Amino acid sequence: MWMDGSVGSGAGKFKQLRHFTAAAALALGLVGCAGAPLRSAPKTIATPQPLAQLTVATPDADHDVVAQLLAGEMALTRTDLKAASSHYDKAMALSNDPKVAERAAGLAIAVHDAAAAGRALERWQALGAKPGALAQARAELALDRGDSVEARRQLELLVGTGDKDAWRQFGRVLVGARDQAQAGRLLEALATPQRLPGDAHAWLAMSELGDRLGRHAYAVQIADAAMQRFKSAETYAWAAQMKFKDGDRDGARALLQKALAKEPKNVQLRLAYAGLLGQAGDYAGAGQLLARGPQDADTYAMRAGLAAHEQDGKALAALYQELQKAPPDVRASSAYLLGQLAEMQHREAEALAWYDQVGDADEHAFDADLRSAMILHTQGKRAEAHELLGQLQLAYLDQPEQLRQAWQADAELYLREQNYAKAEAAFSHALQVVPDDPGLLYGRGLAYAEAGQIDQAVQDFERLLKIKPGDVDASNALGYTLADANRDLPEAERLISAARAAKPDDPAIADSWGWLQYRMGNLDQAAQVLRGAWLARKDADVGVHLGEVLWKQGHRRDAQRIFDEVRKLDPHNGALQETLKRLHP
Repeated sequence: MWMDGSVGSGAGKFKQLRHFTAAAALALGLVGCAGAPLRSAPKTIATPQPLAQLTVATPDADHDVVAQLLAGEMALTRTDLKAASSHYDKAMALSNDPKVAERAAGLAIAVHDAAAAGRALERWQALGAKPGALAQARAELALDRGDSVEARRQLELLVGTGDKDAWRQFGRVLVGARDQAQAGRLLEALATPQRLPGDAHAWLAMSELGDRLGRHAYAVQIADAAMQRFKSAETYAWAAQMKFKDGDRDGARALLQKALAKEPKNVQLRLAYAGLLGQAGDYAGAGQLLARGPQDADTYAMRAGLAAHEQDGKALAALYQELQKAPPDVRASSAYLLGQLAEMQHREAEALAWYDQVGDADEHAFDADLRSAMILHTQGKRAEAHELLGQLQLAYLDQPEQLRQAWQADAELYLREQNYAKAEAAFSHALQVVPDDPGLLYGRGLAYAEAGQIDQAVQDFERLLKIKPGDVDASNALGYTLADANRDLPEAERLISAARAAKPDDPAIADSWGWLQYRMGNLDQAAQVLRGAWLARKDADVGVHLGEVLWKQGHRRDAQRIFDEVRKLDPHNGALQETLKRLHP
């Protein structure tokens, strides 16, 4: 928060006033004590004390700069830009701090209040604004009003200051423009090779901005000119990317080969070249290129991604061993990758140890904790897994995407445990974070269905189908739920038929269709369909359904054999236990 000199002097006046008041009170107290024994003394007219006539003037909120700044900041925390702009407009008029006027101008431009922006810019200039910053703000205002002539004049003033950040500020103005076509025209007119500074980064930034604003020919021109002028690895890589984007893969490859010949140990060039090869489908060539020369966290990460794409288990295992021998700083920054590689090789204890080494500031910190919870659960440490997820739910309260993932992971683990009440509660928490999310509605619908809360399950699946009409998985789930509950079988038939038409070879949909036939009394057709689904994929729930149909057909020995296979697949399968109780009352 910004405060000006008048606020400080006001605080000083309050301090002096408190001192004066205390001294006066002490004096009055002494007078009272001295006069106490003189009860019989004649009454005299009291002389008014100075404090009795003193009036302390306190400013109202509209004229209190501190109050306006506080109100403005509070509005910003609510993302109420209009209210924040109004408060800063008042604060700017009361304050002598140029930063307050600068903030007022920025907010006024953001809410498209040209009059307030003009007042703030005049005040800011009067208080000593730097020419470059003032020109930037005036260019933003001009672009907001659609005034190309004034915008150009201010942008020329901005880059003419020679400030080291001038071109970065220039780019920021154009990126934020409401009319991107207008911004593109100004970019081409002003950011010419003759004007751009002797800094390769500025050239590359302008080229990238041109591409972003739909000025691809300009972007290519600046990229080629930058490569010719600076001949650096970055300029070669960007020019190659432009060629690749235009479909000239040979040209892009030639540029990168030329650059690598000049700087064979340049890691960024190798990464760029490997990325190009990967986009062209040459994953093996990309991996071989990266395996040569110096290694860092980025090269290891890309090598792992390429090997995983190729499903090359041997390469991943070799990479895991190699990365463990890397220098300490590379290992430290690759802790999450090492954890992933360990997991791929079913080295869960090692993966946990690596994930534990991922620092709080690492971009993969959340993912490392999430994976740790999954591993703990597979190790049978269910309480520890849920406790860790609970900690994530508290730690990421202000980050919706991570919070949603933490609740969803918790819910899915409870589903595995067949603790459907807690699964439903966790899915509901996640839906409070991301309302109507299809994946969450689907998961909660399953939890409701498994818990026998059919009405709630149907409601979630129907809501999902309103959001994603014709969704195959949702249609199958709703159809199966109705069939399993033996209700509204014609609707179940319509839904599952649609799902079958979309995915004729899906065993899960075949299971739904077979179970629907069983509910409709078509035992022979049910047995045929379920047997095919069971042979296609030995899923425990499909086996339970097939076994029940065979039992009802009188093929009890075959049914028992299927049940025994299911028990081997999933010894604690709840559906099997429930079915056997019904069949063996």
